[in-house]
Order: sequence, then structure tokens, then C-alpha cells
Amino acid sequence: MRYKITLSYDGAPFCGWQRQPDAPSVQEALETALQTLLGEPAPVTGAGRTDTGVSAVGYVAHFDARQELDAAHIACKLNAILPASIAILKLEPAAPDFHARFDARKRTYTYFLHRCKDPFLADRSYFYGYPEVDFEAMNKAAAMLVGTHDFSCFQKVGSDNKTTVCTVFEACWQPYAPTGGKVPPASPQYWFFRISADRFLRNMVRAIMGTLLDVGRGRRSIDEFAKLLEGGSRTQSGESAPGHALFLTGIEY
Repeated sequence: MRYKITLSYDGAPFCGWQRQPDAPSVQEALETALQTLLGEPAPVTGAGRTDTGVSAVGYVAHFDARQELDAAHIACKLNAILPASIAILKLEPAAPDFHARFDARKRTYTYFLHRCKDPFLADRSYFYGYPEVDFEAMNKAAAMLVGTHDFSCFQKVGSDNKTTVCTVFEACWQPYAPTGGKVPPASPQYWFFRISADRFLRNMVRAIMGTLLDVGRGRRSIDEFAKLLEGGSRTQSGESAPGHALFLTGIEY
């Protein structure tokens, strides 16, 4: 039988979702825990890769078991033996042909940035303390990402994707109040960038972030951003923003 797992994880201790030969991954931790409980290997397929240090909320994966499982019991046992950085939110039977990766139609990432030093957000948000950052200009550039484009200029060099074309549904910056209150009317200090697409290339969101921040600091014009998107290379785009502030926050099927 096929089972769907919904989980969240703190990416800090891991090299990403996907199993690697010489570094800890979320996939490896989950497969090891399942093998311990089921007494046999249980390969897990995830909704997609995440970079080193990137976290996820509501990530989806699937695995097959020879026998019918008490899903609630297995979920409880998994949470007991998995590290504190991984939490199983739900385990449930799935259709035999359900595929966590190929059936996903929309994925959403959120990147957090704060403009003032904040010790409570240091490991969850990017402290970007430059005195002048133009979020209006960054939103104008971000709007150009919406639609179907070749995003090879934001792809990690050496990636083996069959296509670099993605369809972006949403890309924008918004201010927020970390305490849940009202956003200050002038000079917000806390921001997030949200982007949704049918698929993402390796390192794509972090490369977009770094390039948008170049626009915000006036190091790159909006026209230059547009030309890059039309046919630039990875060497022409900005540096990748740090992974610790990036979260996979939604997957739709």
C-alpha cells in the first residue's frame, strides 16, 4: 500500500531533503526511521529537493509498505524516534498511483528578511541592514518573473534538469509584523518574499533573491533585470541569498 506523509523540518542540520553520500539529509533520516519501525527498507519519495539549510512546512512525501499500516500509530512512533528537527504532521493512505513529486501542481517558497538587528530571528531570517533598500523597485522586478519563462539564469551551474522552463504564478515582497500586530505605516523593518510556481530549479529561489536585492540596492536596474530574465546566464545574476531564511511553505496537488 502507498502512504502519504506530510511533515515539517528545520533545515539547519541537513544538507537538504535529498539523500547524499557524505552528509545528513531529511530523506535519509526518514527512511532510517521507517526501516526501524517496519523491519524492512522503505524508500521515500519527496515532493522535490530543498537546498542545504532550507526548511519546510507541510512538505509531502510518499512510500510503499507491503502490509496495511495503522497510520496514526506509525506517525506517533516516527515522531518518537526522529530527531527534534523533523515532525510528522500526518500519515495517511494514498492512491496507488499517487506521486509526491510528479502530482504536485504548485509549490510556494517564502523568504524572510529583517532590516534591524533581531536576536530572535537570526537563524530564521536574513539580516539585511543596508541603509537604503528599494522594495518598490524589487517588486517591479519581481512582477517580471510571473508567467512562463526560461529560468536558466537562476539555476545552479551543473544542474541536470531536462528543461529550465517554469511557470511562476506569484512573486512579491510584503512587509509583516513579527509579533502579529499591525505593520508600521512607515519604513517597515520586517519583510517576506513569496514565490509560487509549478516547479523550481536547483538554487533558483536563492539566486532570484540575491538578484532582487541587487535591484533594491541600486546595483542593478530594473531594465537589466529584465534583460537577464530574457536570456542571461547564471554568472550574470546575483549571488545566492543565504538558505537559512528560506522556507518551502506550500505544496498543492
